[in-house]
Amino acid sequence: MLRKFINRVLKLGKANPVAQTEPAVIPVDSHGIHRADISSGSRRVCEALRERGYKAYVVGGAVRDLLVGARPKDFDVATNATPDEVRRCLRRSRLIGRRFQIVHAYMGTEVIEITTFRGTLGDDAKTDEHGRVLRDNVFGSQAEDAARRDFTVNALYFDPKTEQILDYHHGVADLKQKTLRMIGDPKTRYREDPVRMLRAVRLAAKLGLSIDPAARRPIREMATLLENVPAARLFDEMLKLFTSGHAVKCLQQLRAEGLHHGTLPLLDVILREPQGEKFVLLALANTDQRIREGKTSSPSFLFAALLWHEVTLCWQRFQQEGESPIPALYLAMDEVLKAQGEKLAITRRIASDVKEIWALQPRFEQRAGKRPYGVLEHPRFRAAYDFLCLRGLAGEIDTALGAWWLDFQNADGEARAQMLLPAEATRKKRHRRRKKSASTDHEAGDESAHEMTDETSEPAAEQTDE
Repeated sequence: MLRKFINRVLKLGKANPVAQTEPAVIPVDSHGIHRADISSGSRRVCEALRERGYKAYVVGGAVRDLLVGARPKDFDVATNATPDEVRRCLRRSRLIGRRFQIVHAYMGTEVIEITTFRGTLGDDAKTDEHGRVLRDNVFGSQAEDAARRDFTVNALYFDPKTEQILDYHHGVADLKQKTLRMIGDPKTRYREDPVRMLRAVRLAAKLGLSIDPAARRPIREMATLLENVPAARLFDEMLKLFTSGHAVKCLQQLRAEGLHHGTLPLLDVILREPQGEKFVLLALANTDQRIREGKTSSPSFLFAALLWHEVTLCWQRFQQEGESPIPALYLAMDEVLKAQGEKLAITRRIASDVKEIWALQPRFEQRAGKRPYGVLEHPRFRAAYDFLCLRGLAGEIDTALGAWWLDFQNADGEARAQMLLPAEATRKKRHRRRKKSASTDHEAGDESAHEMTDETSEPAAEQTDE
């Protein structure tokens, strides 16, 4: 313990080789960000901390996005107050985090994330065998905090009182030069937190930046470090990547840097299949368009699309092994979600929604009797219908099916009733499809036995649904 204390004291006395003790102070006339541009919640947090004698700044991604003319999703605050001191200043707040303690303050509908200035990591910092930092509750000065941030464009501090930006690592200049530059040695920073490699891809795609060669060079050789990242954290980062509004560009960048292997299980397999790749790109393009139009995006829809190709392959396999169509689909869903769960911790709620979107797909083919009404009233109908249309665009199914459901949902009661297909026609169509499937799996001499079975028993889909 004494040795650790002495090492820490000696280390504090040394100059950090990447820390700039004096920042460039950029006035509002040069950067154009005003107090009114940041959220009311972040302004109130900064004011509350300043009234108690602490420093407080809007920091990181919010400042970066405002500089490029984008609307930030959230506004984080950095301060020299410790987490406990922050909590004493802000009544509606709570501590979260293990790796690095932060405070969430609740300002109306806003949740403001407040971090204490981080200090230089000591030799006694707790890391895993690969160098990933496991505990990081070391507090320090603002200059040290800037040096601990990942990229220069994220080491920017906006002062709501003076409307000045404090820039320790020339982040504003890098933004103007369209360059994403790492603070410190890239290899060391990637070992500390491998997720920074994914973040580099996301920021480069989102902001139209070129990754600095020094930061880009080690990515491919260090990509395997992502295997040691906790599944929940990897899921959060992948969700940010695919809901950034630039998901197609992010995917292209992932492939260019060799990061698509192992990040999303089965994604690298999907991208080797022309049909699977087409479906994924259509889904991501659809998500990008919705975000650009200011519409909401559904993580459930997105992950349903990303994993659908693998589900269809498993579905076919289980049917070839003798399972009926609907039970085979449920077995396929469980197998695919279990396989990806080993890498990405998709929440139970999202996984449940994903399964409902998938499970509704065969029910869209049932257009007789009362069943279409039940599908129409299902809570996931809209997402499942959009998914059906996406399958049509990808050439997986006839687009006429999606057109029928569009007309059905827009029709009134009498018109809907007239649109329903005769039950006998639906039964014969299903019978022909099952007969065709059976003939590909068995010898020609067994076909008569299958025909007899189909004509003397209820379809498996009907038994399951009822």
